[in-house]
Amino acid sequence: MNPRTTHYEFLGPPGAFAVTVGVPFLTYALYFGCNEKSGCPPQFSLIQSNFVNSVTSLDWWISLWDNQAALLYLAWYTYCVAAWAALPGDYVEGTLMRDGTKKRYKINAFSTLLLTAGLTAGYIFRYGPGSFTFLYEKFVGLTTAALAMSIFQALFVYARSFRPGVLLALGGNTGNFIYDFFIGRQLNPEIGSLDIKSFNELRPGLILWFLIDISMICEQTVRLGRPTASMLLSAIPQMFYVVDALYFEPAILTTMDITTDGFGFMLSVGDLLWVPFVYSLQPRYLAFHPVELSPLAVAGILATAATGFYIFRSANGEKNDFRNGRNPKNLQYFVTESGSKLLTSGWWGSLRHPNYAGDLLMALSWSLPTLFNTPITYFYPIYFFILLVHRSLRDDDNCQKKYGEDWDKYKKLVPYTIVPYIY
Repeated sequence: MNPRTTHYEFLGPPGAFAVTVGVPFLTYALYFGCNEKSGCPPQFSLIQSNFVNSVTSLDWWISLWDNQAALLYLAWYTYCVAAWAALPGDYVEGTLMRDGTKKRYKINAFSTLLLTAGLTAGYIFRYGPGSFTFLYEKFVGLTTAALAMSIFQALFVYARSFRPGVLLALGGNTGNFIYDFFIGRQLNPEIGSLDIKSFNELRPGLILWFLIDISMICEQTVRLGRPTASMLLSAIPQMFYVVDALYFEPAILTTMDITTDGFGFMLSVGDLLWVPFVYSLQPRYLAFHPVELSPLAVAGILATAATGFYIFRSANGEKNDFRNGRNPKNLQYFVTESGSKLLTSGWWGSLRHPNYAGDLLMALSWSLPTLFNTPITYFYPIYFFILLVHRSLRDDDNCQKKYGEDWDKYKKLVPYTIVPYIY
């Protein structure tokens, strides 16, 4: 049931260690390399000296921790758990696991978002936008608190994965601590009926990203008396992206993160640290560096965002309908020898991952409102492209193992992955 893993990803333990250290490092680097005090980016001649002076100073390391921010983050995470438990929600079965069972997931992430948005709106209406700038002001402390929670959870689930009868992830049972800690040893760790992996995927990190963007809008409003069009064009589409993800919560139950990957540091730090504190980079930049846009620029950015969302949502809609036994568009498909069906028309007939193409256009549209004053605000779409290429390669490898020669036939029918005629 739990065979020893013999195949490494991420170049094995050295790569896993590099990512484990590199993700927190990059998160802090993006803040200290793009903020109101040091500039965005800092003067090139000062980068090395500032870095050396900081990391060799005990006071600098101590300054990363903020007791108030840590308590605030702990309260936030507790609130998310309480909302999951208290708010009503349907229970949906996940995919069949290799032990013959199906997990049941409580679906109420969207309700949690609505409650949180309502409370936040009432708070700002009552006390003004200046009362909600604390996420901007406590950004570093909250970052450190999220990192601490990520490490704690990864160690916690790793230790619990050695209990008898636990279903392990096929890719996380190598016996090497560094690698298994990173990639995730247990497939679906849970506390009671709370599935830790799916909970983290959509609630504490994504909704915090939503709130951070609101805080950035408030920070700019306090400074300028109003939010600029560039701020709204960057922050609101990001917030809408969160709304869309939570509204379609059941869709994640068929993703690789849920069905295949174990829950380890890779997912805990990605969900809790990377998503809210890196993805909000553009609104954070605009909070201290406002940009005014021409009507033509506004129209172009809106068109890019709308095109990306249309591709993303319509492609995911086709996939989700088909996986649930519906085919309203009468799409053509390829039947493998195992009986599985692979779409070969519609969006999925043009690309093997058309939703990734839409995702990338949306990512680009969030950076365009910053114009081209700094390359740092384009970190996210560049990183995201690399991430999606890597994810598509992982998916291709898994499908090759699952379908064999049928996958080769399918790739001839749908030859391109993310970008038509290029990749």
